[in-house]
Amino acid sequence: MSSKPSIGYIDVRVFAHATEDLEKVLTAIRNVLPMKLSETVVFHKTSLTGHHGNPIILFETKLTDKQALPAALQKIGTGLTVLDKEKLASNLKLYLEKRNLYLRFDKQSAYQSQVRFSQSDPIHFKIHFKNKTFEEIVEICRNAGVLP
Repeated sequence: MSSKPSIGYIDVRVFAHATEDLEKVLTAIRNVLPMKLSETVVFHKTSLTGHHGNPIILFETKLTDKQALPAALQKIGTGLTVLDKEKLASNLKLYLEKRNLYLRFDKQSAYQSQVRFSQSDPIHFKIHFKNKTFEEIVEICRNAGVLP
């Protein structure tokens, strides 16, 4: 493995619906991140309108601190259950495309500082690995505790 940074960036985005407390949604995201990143992260806020005219806020950020990004992957790995790690490992090709690992986390669990996968109204993480092969990405994820 090279000494170059493995992770190029992490994109995070989440939709906050009118029925949700915006600060709680942001807290949920911060709870998934390591302290160093959660204290400095800045979100871009976009106002959207849902299918039925309901207001929706899209929060997005791009994390680029090369020293802190591995810690973010480790925090995710530490928080995942063995079952979630096994599910990810057995279906990894569904989550990995063009050196990007796509993960979706449950907002309610994240608010309670738990990292759980969810497909329903999740927090979206796109982790971009710079110039890495599939095998190298698997190894990086294994070392970070994201895969068993």
